Parts: sequence; structure tokens; C-alpha cells
Amino acid sequence: MDPAVAVQRAWSRKELAGLREVTVEEGRRLAIRAQLLDGSARGVLSTIRKLGFLQLDPIAAVATPQELVLWSRLGTFDRGELDRLLWKRKALFEWNAFLWPMESLPVVRGLMRRWRTSRQYGNERWIHEFIAENRSFRRYVLRELEQRGPLPSRELQDRSKGPREHHRWYGPRRVGLMVTALHLRGELAVVGRTSNHRLWNLAERWYPDTEALPLAEAERAYDEQRFRALGVRLVRGRLYAHPAARDGEVPDRATLLSPFDRLVHDRDRTEALWDFHYRLEIYVPPAKRQYGYYVLPLLVGDRLVGRAEPVLDRDANVLRLVGAWGDTARLDEALVELADFLGARAELERPVRRPEQGPSSRSSGARSRRR
Repeated sequence: MDPAVAVQRAWSRKELAGLREVTVEEGRRLAIRAQLLDGSARGVLSTIRKLGFLQLDPIAAVATPQELVLWSRLGTFDRGELDRLLWKRKALFEWNAFLWPMESLPVVRGLMRRWRTSRQYGNERWIHEFIAENRSFRRYVLRELEQRGPLPSRELQDRSKGPREHHRWYGPRRVGLMVTALHLRGELAVVGRTSNHRLWNLAERWYPDTEALPLAEAERAYDEQRFRALGVRLVRGRLYAHPAARDGEVPDRATLLSPFDRLVHDRDRTEALWDFHYRLEIYVPPAKRQYGYYVLPLLVGDRLVGRAEPVLDRDANVLRLVGAWGDTARLDEALVELADFLGARAELERPVRRPEQGPSSRSSGARSRRR
């Protein structure tokens, strides 16, 4: 998922003519260096600024995706720093399940316009229709937050109209749908968390006073920032480097990547650069999984060489390996460092791979469909 509603970019020949086409070998190095996986990352805030954003997700078989992305680049860091940057220093803000540097707010405010004006995609149309049908519900939510905010959504009444269908994430109550819709439109902001529940308030009370870029300009700025952070883009089967991308040696370090890491987020690009077929199988029925529930790619130097499924046993404070595939000669090194970051003990015994767990292949495991 991208932070903004994805718009398929149709690159013109003129634009591509201005970009440098690169080989797979160079593309690997450029991508890893642009994503700060070469050991060049320095500090949490600096890393997020260079990456552009961090995806948030509650699944934490080992650690949250935002923590894993930072650990892959920084090694052990102070896990409380994210909260301080968000809620105390306000150097970061949360929008649309991503963390952004506060200086990106003018761009994000421009992207918020899509949710207020566009009906191009089904989810945009649904939000327009939901809010139009629930104008009084919207006014109630805004009034309650104005008078009593910040509040978690559970302290707001469900005054919505329409059928009470059980939503995959929000259940039968539609308060979560309303606050999320108003958040996407820029009317509400996430201003904290209590017991892992978001605290909501009026956006004008939380965000600093900045401009909002016009939508087209915001989308261009976002696309440019994303390209810069990726270093290399795959367009019609060819690899093109961002003008600011710089080639160079990639240190021979071993680390594990979050399934949400932007190095592997574009599955087609991942396959083109590393011949690495990867998907996240958390929503695949266990009997049909090729590998495991939450499998992490293993990066060694400039190669994706294997994958592993570590799980943190929080009761025993042990990081256990429940599956490993491909070339895992350097896996123990990465697991020990990950366990140190988590303050746990690493249990490095290799599990016996059952046949249904999937065969290994050329470099990274069996071919699978892209998720």
C-alpha cells in the first residue's frame, strides 16, 4: 500500500530519456544505498526523513514494521525515540497508517485533497457517500472532539445511518470508519495513543499552520521523493536510476528485512533486481502457505539470499527460529543482532523443514505468486 491513493504513473519517452538506465548489478547497489541499508543511516529522525515515511502496522510477530525497518538500518536503537518524536517533539506525524516528517505536512495536506475531491477509486467514492449519508454523525464527532478531545474512538457514540455490517477491522460499530474518513480528509489528527488505541483530536489543534500544496503539485512532490528514496525504478522491464542516486561499494553486512520494507515492497522490482519471489502470507490459510506466517527476507551485502521466520516468545523472552529457507549461512549473525535489539535471547537451532513448507530454489526459495 502507498501512503497516497496510488496513481499508475505512465512515464513518457521524454521523461525516460532523461534518466540513466542501469544494469541489475548497479541497480542493486543503488537501491540499497538509497534505502540506507549500506550502514550509512544515522539516527531515527534522519533516517525517516531520508526514507520519506514509515509504514505502520500492528502485527508484531517480532517487532512492529516501523521498528524493524529502523533496526535493519540502524541496528539497536532506542525504541522510545519514535514516541518522543511523535508526541513530545512533534517532529513526526501520523497519517493514513504512515509516519511522516513534519516538514512533509504541506505535501500530505495536498494529498488529503484527494479524499475530499476525488471519486476516481472505489474507496474514495465510498467515503464521499458515507459522509454524505452521515452528515449529522460527522457533526457530532467534530463537536465531541472540540469539546472533549482528545478521545479514543470507543468514547464516541455510533450515530451512523445505514446497515450495520461487520467490518473486517472495525467490527459492527462505524465510529472507526467515520474518524478514519475524517482523518484521511485532514479534519482529524492522531495525537497520541493509550493502550495501543489512537487518540483523536481536531487537526487544527495538532498540525502546525502550513500551506497545502495543490493536489497535482503534491502528487508530483510525493512521487519525486519516493523515487529518490528507492534509488531505482522499474519501468516496462527496464531499470532507471534517480539522478541523485550514487553508486558505490555496499558493505558485506547481514540483516533481516520487514515484509513492509520499501526495498522489497514493489514485488516486480524485487524480482527484477534479485530474482527474489516474495509475498507476505499472513492472510493465506496455513495449509496453503509456501513458507510461513511472517517471513523476513535476509539481505547480505547487495544480495537477497534467503528468508527466515523468527518469532519472539515474549513470555520466555526468547527469539525462536521456526523456519529458514535459501542461503542462511549468515542468518545467525542477523538473528543475534535482532535478539539483542529486542532484549531477548536468540535460540538458533534450525527447525526441521517439512515438505509442505516449500522447496528451496535458485537463490531465495520457491517461486510464488506476487502479493
